[in-house]
Amino acid sequence: MAYNQLTPEETSVIVGKRTEMPFDNEYDNFFQDGTYICRRCNNPLFPSKAKFEAGCGWPSFDKHFPNAVKTLPDPDGERIEIECAHCGAHLGHVFIGEKFTDTDTRNCVNSLSIRFVPKDKKLPKILNKEEYEDKNKKSI
Repeated sequence: MAYNQLTPEETSVIVGKRTEMPFDNEYDNFFQDGTYICRRCNNPLFPSKAKFEAGCGWPSFDKHFPNAVKTLPDPDGERIEIECAHCGAHLGHVFIGEKFTDTDTRNCVNSLSIRFVPKDKKLPKILNKEEYEDKNKKSI
């Protein structure tokens, strides 16, 4: 199964590594019990218990599931980018040392990079890059 179909706006953020507008996004002021997954590949990223109000205009999480997120230096040299460890989708940035929570970590995430699955719903299958690439090779 290929990656999920993305809108042009989602592609701009997830692939183009852009940032959506603050305060006017799907999950900034959203607090329900469940799991946040990668919008492109369905990889579980953040438990809802890790979400907190940082007042920054984007969803903020102080923890992620083990091995779900990878970090790398941002091209601006100032920040640390976070990506889905499974598919490399751009999620946002991580900030350390702001003292918002006990973990002293704020994963600042674009709503367009994630999707919420309520606690009572089954998580969707994680989609694979190889299957995505195979599908695209066939269409060339």
